[in-house]
Amino acid sequence: QVQLVESGGGLVQPGGSLRLSCAASGIIARIYTMGWYRQAPGKQRELVAAATSGDSTNYADSVRGRFTISRDNAKNTVHLQMNSLKSEDTAVYYCNVQNSWSKRDYWGQGTLVTVSS
Repeated sequence: QVQLVESGGGLVQPGGSLRLSCAASGIIARIYTMGWYRQAPGKQRELVAAATSGDSTNYADSVRGRFTISRDNAKNTVHLQMNSLKSEDTAVYYCNVQNSWSKRDYWGQGTLVTVSS
């Protein structure tokens, strides 16, 4: 059974930083793309950043240069370092893993990030 447990969300002031973490169980991380999505109130869920099994990364234009995704296959974890946070980054952030072969994916329960003064 695949489980994804996220942590690290919270309230931060504009310009601040947060680090999200996702611990996965029930998968072999090295064959999965691991990433983060977010959903703001009234908006569709969108990709924030992803790291493939081949260690390539991609970012949404809105976060490139401010956010950094990293993964540790040995620990089955993926992290999202978020710097220079803006109010528009406020959203529920979801961890996602996708099997690189079958394309089946799994979601975490979400962690709320609120950027406000």
